[in-house]
Amino acid sequence: MRQHPLCEQSVVTAVERAASAHRGRRWTVTGFTDLDDRASHPAGILHGTPFSVFVKLDRGPRGAEQFTAELRGHRLLRERAGAATPVPVGDGPVSGAFGSLLLLEALPEVPARARTAAQWRSIGRALATVHQARGERHGLAEFDGFFGPLPQDNRPAGTTWADFYVERRLLPRLRDAVDSGHLPAELAAGVTRLAARLPQVCGPEPEPSLLHGDAQQNNFLTTADEAVLLDTSPCYGHPESDLALLDYFTPVPGEVFDGYREVAPIDPGFAQRRELWRLHGYLAVVAVDGTSEFGRPYVGRIAAATAGYR
Repeated sequence: MRQHPLCEQSVVTAVERAASAHRGRRWTVTGFTDLDDRASHPAGILHGTPFSVFVKLDRGPRGAEQFTAELRGHRLLRERAGAATPVPVGDGPVSGAFGSLLLLEALPEVPARARTAAQWRSIGRALATVHQARGERHGLAEFDGFFGPLPQDNRPAGTTWADFYVERRLLPRLRDAVDSGHLPAELAAGVTRLAARLPQVCGPEPEPSLLHGDAQQNNFLTTADEAVLLDTSPCYGHPESDLALLDYFTPVPGEVFDGYREVAPIDPGFAQRRELWRLHGYLAVVAVDGTSEFGRPYVGRIAAATAGYR
């Protein structure tokens, strides 16, 4: 049986060293839970006492940069919106011959299959509360981020949400998908045409709101008491772009959107615009994973989305 990368001795030793320093006394690994099905990186929980450590591994050249940006995003959401985010173990990122690790204190999670209606609503309320924090422009001047493994430029662009979305989200992801060789030329042309028409189809101009940035449902964790935001990549932008990603991979119960509406309204036109705000994510999947069983259907989703806004 293949040994999980997080169970390799060099990784275990690095985690034990960091967790011991974080605790102020010796901490040792007593068990492991594999969470690869929940993340795009090798991920899991290394168990110990009195806390356990959630660990992600990235062996790419930008892993440490990606994990540092994620922690900066967590801190920004805590400071500006009071969002609940995980506590880093030590500094958070750890690097070595194994690659880069992100270490966070593991939380007592209520898994999706066991959530109550109130716990599903807590995800919507948490997201809506983040959206109550406002900015002066779409984007984020302080730092850039990542969408999955892909770098994401947060610099403000233009004067409208359509300007920012096209220049900093849609066209960069289109270039990634084209460069991957996984996107047919006619679909690339269709996305380009839609980008030119976006100001006509994107609805009312929103006030810039603080965003999670990658708000698909696996990037929220529920405890018995609250929803915790994970894998954040924040900037200021259109709240609908977060709402569109909640059920981007798999459906979520209506209670998530009901919880959101307890804090903030959802424009009636959102349902007609949902695929616009998913399109950059579809392109990202094709760029990164376009030949896999998981990734291939996203070519069809791109085709359907562009056809829907002709």
